[in-house]
Amino acid sequence: MLTEVDILSQVVHPSDGNIPREMASFLLGLKFDDNAIQHMSNLALRHNQGELTTSELQEMERYRRVGNFLNLLHAKARLSLQSEAN
Repeated sequence: MLTEVDILSQVVHPSDGNIPREMASFLLGLKFDDNAIQHMSNLALRHNQGELTTSELQEMERYRRVGNFLNLLHAKARLSLQSEAN
């Protein structure tokens, strides 16, 4: 079964280091802010304790999906900067 990450990989092509330096640097700067990180940590802790509501489980899943997308973008950006340096 294909996941969202599998499908997005077909669009982003994270193993192709073919984006300009400025764009790669910009993409590497995209990240969750401190409030979001704290909120995700709280959700994860409460999840491990079995205390999340259905709505909170769905929210946690949405954060995970966005995080996976950021990981794809960051991989492509890092590879692009490496390719340019070589």
